[in-house]
Amino acid sequence: MEIKNCPYCNSRHLYTLKDNYKKCSTCKRKFSLKKLETDYTIIEFFCNNINANKCAKILNINYRTVQNRYTLFRKLIANYLEDAYYNSIQDNSSYEEFYYFTNRQKSNKKRSLYDAINIIGFYSNKNIFTLLMPQLPKYNNESDSKTFENYLKWHKIYSQNSYTTPLNIFWKYLEENLKKYKGINEENFFLYLKEYEFKFNYLQNKQIQILKDIYFK
Repeated sequence: MEIKNCPYCNSRHLYTLKDNYKKCSTCKRKFSLKKLETDYTIIEFFCNNINANKCAKILNINYRTVQNRYTLFRKLIANYLEDAYYNSIQDNSSYEEFYYFTNRQKSNKKRSLYDAINIIGFYSNKNIFTLLMPQLPKYNNESDSKTFENYLKWHKIYSQNSYTTPLNIFWKYLEENLKKYKGINEENFFLYLKEYEFKFNYLQNKQIQILKDIYFK
């Protein structure tokens, strides 16, 4: 692998150490070309929607190593999207609530919106931005609770069927991509939500460049 610039500061002042590591004379950081090449490849696989298990097999490295890297990518992406949104001129031309059910919940005929993951999405500057909301509070009175749930179902169906919005397209994209996971821990759902928000907002080559930049920051 040929590298002319430092991955951390982009300086061209690199020199080779006795152990074949490279060192940057500007930021003083050293790195292995082999590890750097592996990191770049894992980033590309992640942005190409290749799961951690398949990535580990192709690269012949430990699955846990790849899985940990993927988790780190998701955390970095979440921070990046939050900063990008709050540092932009916010023009929330539209917003929608969305209730996400797991495949197991969908198979339950008695599923309730009170068990769903509640998400609110904003469409601003031609990008999607999402926030996780608290679960819906259950009413003490079962009749009131059912009435409120029926209203939410009607409102969701009416708003989604009345027009096609970028948010509506994103919800379908999110559901389709989350189907491939057998189950996502609710504690980690936010990271997967942000992963697909990132992949929905940016073209693949842009995803790779952004992720390389924030990974080596």
